[in-house]
Amino acid sequence: MTFLPSKVASILCMFAVFTAGALPGFAKSNHGKIRVLIVDGFSNHDWQQTTQLLRGILDGAGKFEVDVSTAPQDSDSPEWAAWRPKFSNYDVVIQTCNENANNGLLLNLKKKPDWPEAVKHDFAEYVRKGGAVYIYHAAENAFVGWKEYEQMVGLSWRDADYGTAIRIDDAGKLVRIPPNDGRATNHGKRQDVLVTRLGNDPIHAGLPRAWMSPEMEVYYYARGPAQNVNALTYARDTDPKLGLLWPVEWTTTYGKGRVYISTYGHVWTGDVDPPGMRCAAVQTIIPRALEWLARRPVSFPVPTDFPGTTAVSVRAAAK
Repeated sequence: MTFLPSKVASILCMFAVFTAGALPGFAKSNHGKIRVLIVDGFSNHDWQQTTQLLRGILDGAGKFEVDVSTAPQDSDSPEWAAWRPKFSNYDVVIQTCNENANNGLLLNLKKKPDWPEAVKHDFAEYVRKGGAVYIYHAAENAFVGWKEYEQMVGLSWRDADYGTAIRIDDAGKLVRIPPNDGRATNHGKRQDVLVTRLGNDPIHAGLPRAWMSPEMEVYYYARGPAQNVNALTYARDTDPKLGLLWPVEWTTTYGKGRVYISTYGHVWTGDVDPPGMRCAAVQTIIPRALEWLARRPVSFPVPTDFPGTTAVSVRAAAK
């Protein structure tokens, strides 16, 4: 009987190792870093610069190993048919693709590029079995009609009749808006806005209750299945005829997987090192969101230049 505790500990240790290896949402790096895959290749935004800026933020954080998988732009090419990212090799996938031509003209692309069906299947299975995805800015707009993806995102850029929208009332309560009540998704003028936390969550633990964020697009009437939506932060839209509160960051679950969605990080064609990507808050929240998605302790520090409620905090561009 004196050996029972050590045997039990050994069995539990073996079980933990097996479980961590079985779920794609757990770490796979030999160096303890979080393995991240950025998926890019098409968008109505500047996806090349977006990837470059994201890599700069994550490299500077020092906690991540980052790879990029770029979707071929010609859906009739052999490269397109052969493109099949290995999502399960990564702790977190950052999805930046957006083919939604209703939200601006696509740049140098055929009208509606998509992902191959095999890639869609792999992506959905990765998340369902425990993977983690960061839906980055305009990727919230993407893949109209792909039901699994829309369930992951919860609230997407869609027409007024497409699904339920969610806003926040002045008491901080979620208000569900049925289809055809209100408008299609859009946003007002891009400008500095006050972002406010809604309750407590690990990503924002230790952050101020509210802060200013530069050149934000506050999406209103984002619509979809709106299931399992956990709103983390919100801001007031800049439409002079509306002026309501809408989610800026939210999470959902899909199967065993975690999904984080944020409208931070607008990078338009012609922008150079846009302030929204140099915001001290954004550069803090992105690594913290990835830590949470990867099921790691959220330990990325809150910097001294994190903004308050009266002014934005924009860092110098990387050299």
